[in-house]
This record gives sequence, C-alpha cells and structure tokens, in this order.
Amino acid sequence: MTDRKLLKSVSKLGFPMFEVSEEPDVNETLAEVVKSHDTRLWEGFPVLLARAGESYQFTPEQVKQQLKRKEQRDQFHQLMLLSGSLFSLYHLSFSWWNKLKRNLSKEDKDMVKTWRNYLVHNQTLKCNDAELDPQRLKGMFELYFEKEAEKESRRKEKYVEFSLEHALSQVFSPKQKELFKKKLEGLPLNKTEQEYYSRTVKKKVVALANSELHSLSKRLLGL
Repeated sequence: MTDRKLLKSVSKLGFPMFEVSEEPDVNETLAEVVKSHDTRLWEGFPVLLARAGESYQFTPEQVKQQLKRKEQRDQFHQLMLLSGSLFSLYHLSFSWWNKLKRNLSKEDKDMVKTWRNYLVHNQTLKCNDAELDPQRLKGMFELYFEKEAEKESRRKEKYVEFSLEHALSQVFSPKQKELFKKKLEGLPLNKTEQEYYSRTVKKKVVALANSELHSLSKRLLGL
C-alpha cells in the first residue's frame, strides 16, 4: 500500500486529515498503520480501530496475517491494548473488544489499567519504542465522537424535515404547500396568492391548529 493510499484509507476510517470516496480494506489499513511506525497515525489508532470495529470486515486475526514480522504483531497487540485503555476511559463497549479482553493475560489487563491511569493524568505512554501524547490521543478520540454525534444530529434533523414534508403533502396540494411556506417565512404574496391563501389554505391551517382536533386525531391513531 502506497503512502498516499494509506493516508486515504485512514481518512476513510475516521482520521480527520483527508476526504476520500472509496471504501478501504479495513484490515489492510490497520496493518499498514502498524507497519508505518508513524507516531501521528499510532495516536489515531484507537479512532481507526473504533471505526473499523463498525465494519463486518474487521477481524484482528486478518490484521495479524498481514503482519509478517513478530515485532509488527507485537506492536499491533500493544496498539490494541492502548485502544482498550481509551475505550475503558470513555466507558465504551465493543463486542469484538469484550471478546478479546476475556482472553487477555493478567499482564495485559494490568497494562490496560496502567495506560488508562496515564491517560487520566496526562502522562506520556510508551508503545514499544514510540512515545505517544495522551492529550492528542484523547483529543482525536473525542473529536471523532463529536463528529459522530453531529452526524447523528443531522440525520435526526433530516428525518424530521422529511417527516414534516410528508405530513404537509398529505394536507396541502403543491401550490397550497408553497403558499403555506411563504406565509410562514414572512415572504410577500401577490393579490391572487393572498386571495387563494385566505380562501383555502388558511382554513386548513386553522383546522390544524385546533388542539381538540389534534387530540382526537392522536386518539384515533392510538398515540
């Protein structure tokens, strides 16, 4: 995997550097990040791992298969433990991590606890021969989840918008809906539009605003 392809892949997995459209091979991407020995990418590894864990493609075993040297497999294991310490810090649970955690040695479990404590107190973490900044680790992780929260909020807003649009279409014709929105936004209506609004649209608006009608409608729907 070329450096350019690697950076594109980690971006797709959630590292906020570049924007790409193609789907990466998550196992290959994680393996290449391990082999890169790039401290910047290693500090973003928990984000990549959390994002990769959302994919049905991700399995730690397949990542290990692409790491030919024992040193690389050990580094991957250490980065997994590091990620686990962040998951623990933020009280996050992933099915694959819970499964892996059950099979960790006592030494590995102690390491996760130790690194979690380092993160709490902003102490430098040593992963093999690399020194990782705790504030950057936490900062990138928090940024990822902030962006995920923003996406979820936008999805909810879009759903509400579509739901409202559908409801309006059930009550008003396209022209009536147009006048309803213009009136709502305080836009001027010409004489013909104003007459049509008063004669037809306003009557429906008054009916919709009736609280008793609203209550009866909800009762009919069992809401």
